[in-house]
Amino acid sequence: MSRLVVISNRVQSVDAPSGNQGGLAVALLAALREKGGVWFGWSGATTETFTGHINFQQGKGVTTATIDLEEQDFDEYYNGYANRTLWPLFHYRIDLTEFERDFSSGYARVNKRFAETVLPLIEPDDLVWVHDYHHVPLGRELRKLGVENKIGFFLHIPWPPMAMLLSLPSHRALVESMFAYDVVGFQTQDWLDSFLHYVTSQLDGVVGEDGWVTVGDRTIKAITTPIGIETADFEKSASSDTARHAKERMYMSATGRSLIVGVDRLDYSKGLAERFSGYERFLASHPDHRGLVYMLQIAPPSREKVDTYQEIRANLDSMSGRINGEFSDIDWTPIRYVNQGFPRDVLAGIYRAARVGLVTPLRDGMNLVAKEYVAAQDPEDPGVLILSQFAGAAAQLSDAVLVNPYSPEEMSDAIARALKMPLAERKARWEKLIDNVRKEDVMWWCELFITALEDAPEHVEA
Repeated sequence: MSRLVVISNRVQSVDAPSGNQGGLAVALLAALREKGGVWFGWSGATTETFTGHINFQQGKGVTTATIDLEEQDFDEYYNGYANRTLWPLFHYRIDLTEFERDFSSGYARVNKRFAETVLPLIEPDDLVWVHDYHHVPLGRELRKLGVENKIGFFLHIPWPPMAMLLSLPSHRALVESMFAYDVVGFQTQDWLDSFLHYVTSQLDGVVGEDGWVTVGDRTIKAITTPIGIETADFEKSASSDTARHAKERMYMSATGRSLIVGVDRLDYSKGLAERFSGYERFLASHPDHRGLVYMLQIAPPSREKVDTYQEIRANLDSMSGRINGEFSDIDWTPIRYVNQGFPRDVLAGIYRAARVGLVTPLRDGMNLVAKEYVAAQDPEDPGVLILSQFAGAAAQLSDAVLVNPYSPEEMSDAIARALKMPLAERKARWEKLIDNVRKEDVMWWCELFITALEDAPEHVEA
């Protein structure tokens, strides 16, 4: 049986408590335990001079291998090209996209270093699985070094429309590099269609049946494989003592009020300013609900060295203060805005306490918070998921209350509808949602992609 070599920007520590592991980590660690192999990536630390030294860790049947990067690599590859060029562009924010030559050269340099360093770890029959926008050209770098293994690539974020991608100076080289892989996966059919549109329009590619795509003398398989969560474990977490305690804390502090919850990394793609505006419109349009509801927005900061993210935080601080100043009463504050993260079992209890889950990104590859909210609900008294139509999860969770996050009126109406929704309708919607979240969980996603990679023809270098 083939081993699995996973390559990603960051690597989950094998010593991390299971309650602090995300769904991706749970799936990949399980696959690595089953198949053997190694998970390779950046340690998150910097060093004065890149040496290629690999730090190995072993535990719980899994081997991880990490490297340190130079400070210049961190600035140009991670903070630069990955998060100031590709991230905003792929989330349709061309206004925030920075095109710097140093960024692209740093991105190329780090992917070359990744390939050269991981090369000795790859055995002839290994399956190699590369993850996300940090490493689009990594497969091409491995091919240059003579790697003939089957290599797959999965993009966790959206793929932009062709008209937007054309603004990237190196767009053609970036897309051509994806044809070094054998299988490429996208979260939704929309993102896959955007990729195929570019390939056929700009590269004279030919799309065949069953996902086969040919450019020149290279044929790859392009598939839709939406990622899920570790549903069974998360449902158990929602019934744990820690979750029950968190839920009781919420009930006690709510003093009978209905909780509306949002949990998002502090990022412009999450639509937090628009969410605050929608909630503000709800308070203004439904004065009878004032004092009867409150919104808890958990937003741990990220990428704090990037100016755009500092501006987001300052804006949200200002908005929450203004809304609370306008609508608060002596015994009620409409928004609780918290800039820290919480363990997943605590979040499960908070989700279960919430009458409404507000998941309204402006653009999101998937958004697993939506699925976690569904998995955490009490089957006898489930809350209502309000979900952006622009989240990848909307393709699977069509029984949520779908909204346009750019419209404060739609969000206001959706909140009012969710708070008034009768129990029978809440249960009927939730049962359809949880059925999908259970069937198409993270292990289903992992097995779907690995099977496609195993079934791909042997790689033949042109």
